[in-house]
Amino acid sequence: MSDGARRKDMPGLAPPRPIPLKDRASLIFVERARLDVQDGAFVAINADGTRTQIPVGGLAGIMLEPGARISHAAVSLAARVGTLITWVGEAGVRLYSAGQPGGARSDRLLWQARIALDDAARLRVVRRMYALRFGEDAPSRRSIEQLRGIEGVRVRESYRHLAAQYGVKWNRRRYDPSDWEASDMPNRCLSAATACLHGLTEAAVLAAGYAPAIGFLHTGKPLSFVYDIADLFKLKTVVPEAFRIAGLAEKGRLDMAPDRAVRLACRDSFRREGLLGKLIPAIEDVLSAGELPRPEVPKEAMPVAFEEGQSGDPGHRR
Repeated sequence: MSDGARRKDMPGLAPPRPIPLKDRASLIFVERARLDVQDGAFVAINADGTRTQIPVGGLAGIMLEPGARISHAAVSLAARVGTLITWVGEAGVRLYSAGQPGGARSDRLLWQARIALDDAARLRVVRRMYALRFGEDAPSRRSIEQLRGIEGVRVRESYRHLAAQYGVKWNRRRYDPSDWEASDMPNRCLSAATACLHGLTEAAVLAAGYAPAIGFLHTGKPLSFVYDIADLFKLKTVVPEAFRIAGLAEKGRLDMAPDRAVRLACRDSFRREGLLGKLIPAIEDVLSAGELPRPEVPKEAMPVAFEEGQSGDPGHRR
């Protein structure tokens, strides 16, 4: 039975309406289960037939691990309520996602593209991202390529410091997405951790009405802007947790698989940091540094899903 037919039969069942991103839970992970819609609700059906209802509209994203299946109705409902569905493999590699590319209207996407195409504005955005990430102004008279190199050095130093802090043997960031077993323990943990952060950040980018592919420091990738924004929070959230779990794993002090431990730790870190409430304001902050005016909103444009004072999530479709 279609959702429309079900609503006619059940007049009390209101169409799903999006919840502001900052008021949602972050992520859940599903493996070896079938996701479907029953009686208007999102449900996970396990192999033994047990059913678990999932409050899909209250989640920023759902990550489907190997063995998970999802119906067309479930994907449709998730997109309608603004919840990102991400397929991930063992290495935490994003395979495909169903969201709202570009949001419900184009004004913010056009603003993002205008800034990216203006060399001076793009440099101002990159400098602002540097300041937010490291707590200090970027060195003056540096190009984007030079700032990228400086950031890389600082990140590598942070990795070495965290590895020493948690007693982890660390060489360098190295992983093969096609061969999960080829990576060492800290690299596996980092892959799982960054997959969590990237999934949550992509949900925020889409909810705010921007394009994941239009980046500033990162370019040429489907998720370039996601990487830009995620990097603002990576060293404060998921990277320390990845090294901490890797240290516990190497000492034999984990009672679960390391990748699962990392994902649970990242979920707790997101909650402690209030990350869902920070992502969209951070996007607005860095783009405002470009100092270019926003395009005028056409009179016929769809209104935002929430008033600005409530959330500022304009990318949701009503």
